[in-house]
Amino acid sequence: MSLPPEYATAHHFQFGDSPELADDLLARVLSGQKTATCGALRDIEAGEPMPQVGRRDVVLDGQGRPACAIETTDVTIRRFCDVDDAFAVAEGEGPYEAWRDGHIRFFERNGGFHPDMELVCERFRLVHIFERKL
Repeated sequence: MSLPPEYATAHHFQFGDSPELADDLLARVLSGQKTATCGALRDIEAGEPMPQVGRRDVVLDGQGRPACAIETTDVTIRRFCDVDDAFAVAEGEGPYEAWRDGHIRFFERNGGFHPDMELVCERFRLVHIFERKL
């Protein structure tokens, strides 16, 4: 599938750290349930691009195919222990406790977890859904 020209140079990424998690989180974006995401600041410092308000990124499905485009609407850096209920719920993974437990496991699998670790917290809006053959 070829992307529309306005997305030819966009940053491409998958949510999560497995094809199954990528597809699950993508489905939450497409349904409107997920309007936020976060990552460890250490990963940004290691070379991942920092989200920027107004930038549009292409979200890939678990097979690595373009599925949709999102536009960043807000970026903040906060410690894991300072993430509030509203942001956790906007991540679309359930109430705060479910978000907390899932993210602790995710960060433990991907470089380590500490309650004081800094996160890049991004809010976004869905701007384009690409036609895919499943």
